[in-house]
Amino acid sequence: MASGRPLIGVSTYLESGTRWGVWELEAALLPAGYPRLVQRAGGLVAMLPPDAPEHAAATVARLDGLVIAGGPDVEPVRYGAEPDPRTGAPAPQRDAWELALIDAALAADVPLLGICRGMQLLNVALGGTLTQHIGGHAEVVGVFGHHRVKPVPGTLYAEVVEEETPVPTYHHQAVDRLGTGLVPSAYAADGTVEAVELPSAGWVLGVQWHPEMGEDVRVMHALVTAASRPRPERRVAVPPGLRAAGPPSA
Repeated sequence: MASGRPLIGVSTYLESGTRWGVWELEAALLPAGYPRLVQRAGGLVAMLPPDAPEHAAATVARLDGLVIAGGPDVEPVRYGAEPDPRTGAPAPQRDAWELALIDAALAADVPLLGICRGMQLLNVALGGTLTQHIGGHAEVVGVFGHHRVKPVPGTLYAEVVEEETPVPTYHHQAVDRLGTGLVPSAYAADGTVEAVELPSAGWVLGVQWHPEMGEDVRVMHALVTAASRPRPERRVAVPPGLRAAGPPSA
C-alpha cells in the first residue's frame, strides 16, 4: 500500500440471466453488503470476477488484502468426495479462480479473509475436507438466521472478538477435516467449527458466518488494519498447540 486506504479485493459471482433496467445479461456481481463492509472498515474495494487461474498472482500483487466471498457449494471433487444429493450445482470456474487467489495470497503474505464458502475453500486449498450437509444453520431458504459463536482463547479471532456473540448465518456445509496448518478459532454451540486461521502464515482467517449481513465491523476492520501494514509487520503471534483444541466448554 503506497498511501491512504488499503485496496481490498473481493471475489464475485458470475451469473447468467441477470436483469437490470431493460437488460438481461451475464453479470459479475456481488451482494452490496461486502463492499459496504469493507468501506465501513476503512478500505477501498476492488471486485474480482472469475478469471484464468494463471492471472491470480498478478491480481493479488496489486492488492493489500483479499476477501473470498460466500456463494455456491465447493465442488466435492476438489476434496476427493462424491457429491451428496443435497450439494448444490458446481461452479468450477469460480472454484479454480478462488483457489488460485488463495494460493497467491498465501504465497505473497497478503492478508486473507474467507467468508462462509470462502472459509470452506481455504480449508480445501490446504488439503482439508467438508461435511456436505448439516442441519440447523440455514433454517429458511433465502433467509439469514442467527446463532452464537464462541472464540477459542489465544487465537487471532479471539483477539479481534473477545466475547461469545451472535452472528448472521446461512450455510448447510461445514469444515470436516482441517487443512494443513489450520486451527479452529471459534465454535457454534453444536460443535461446528465457525472460524479457522493459519498461525504459520500472516493474517489468515476464515469465518463461517456472514459479517457483511450484520453490524459488527470488527473482523473486517482487523483485515483492513493488517492490510495497512508493511508486509513484514503483518504476522500475528499465536500460541502453539491450538490445532488440538476441542470445542470450548459452555
